[in-house]
Amino acid sequence: MGAASDIYTPELETAGPRSRRPARSAREPTELTRVGWTPRADIGLDEWSAFGRRFGEIGRCSQWWLGDWIHYGNAKFGERYSRAAKLTGYDVQSLMNMVYVASRFEIYRRRENLSWSHHATVASFDVPSQEYWLGRAAVDKLSVADLRVESRSWRRALEAPAEEAPPQTSGHADTLVCPSCGEVVPLSP
Repeated sequence: MGAASDIYTPELETAGPRSRRPARSAREPTELTRVGWTPRADIGLDEWSAFGRRFGEIGRCSQWWLGDWIHYGNAKFGERYSRAAKLTGYDVQSLMNMVYVASRFEIYRRRENLSWSHHATVASFDVPSQEYWLGRAAVDKLSVADLRVESRSWRRALEAPAEEAPPQTSGHADTLVCPSCGEVVPLSP
């Protein structure tokens, strides 16, 4: 893919839409700006694929990086989120979410084969439950939406009052007894 400068240069960070960009050498295969990627020459499938893999990695990692970065800044410099929001362009609530999730998972517990959103879904759980649900998501290849649905159902079942008993039957397979009033209720119309 080439050197890191093929993807990003600090000059791009401060260059406005009308500012002059520094001259780039002919060997640099692409130009990357905040709003676009342009190949500067005809690139092959392997190189094109390498760019795609790298872009995917960057996209999947950035929330972790920002969360860790802000967590460090808060601990080291007593910073609050307003400076980080100005520096990154993210709103304060999004940054707070990134820090929360990053702080709930030590780096060694983060699963590279699952997205940040998978981790965010279970961040409020205790550690054994986080491990269970992340393991389940990996093995069963659960989407984030599926993980949310299944883990919510599990939490609701945990939070249900323990004294709830299964509905009583009346002795007939086609009726139930209402637990509130004792009335026999038919199961079929």
